[in-house]
Amino acid sequence: MFIEKIIGDIGDKRRWRAYKARRQRLPEDYRTAVEAIERYLTYFGGITKGDTLMSMLEDLADLFEQSAAGGTSIRAIVGHDPVEFAETFLANYSEGRWINKERKRLTDTIDRVAGDDFAQEEGIV
Repeated sequence: MFIEKIIGDIGDKRRWRAYKARRQRLPEDYRTAVEAIERYLTYFGGITKGDTLMSMLEDLADLFEQSAAGGTSIRAIVGHDPVEFAETFLANYSEGRWINKERKRLTDTIDRVAGDDFAQEEGIV
């Protein structure tokens, strides 16, 4: 486990290389679409858990591999709004996003310092 602290999780690196190989085997237009979606997801998504990120990318590769094999058009996959598609796709992987950790931290802090003030003011308690 010491070595993983220095160089990172070996399993995630293997998964990353396998994903890149799968992406590379896609037909050019599908590959370009996957690369664009991947770029958006990695910049916008804020996923900090390697396992969650790899699951998301592997699922993206599955979707585009199956679509390419079945002759489904890229537009039929992503619809008219690629950003909406990417954000909807990303929503399935929310447990790995840094923002969720920060939301929980904020809520926990306010709950701790405010106590039941709000509940009493609103007549809930």
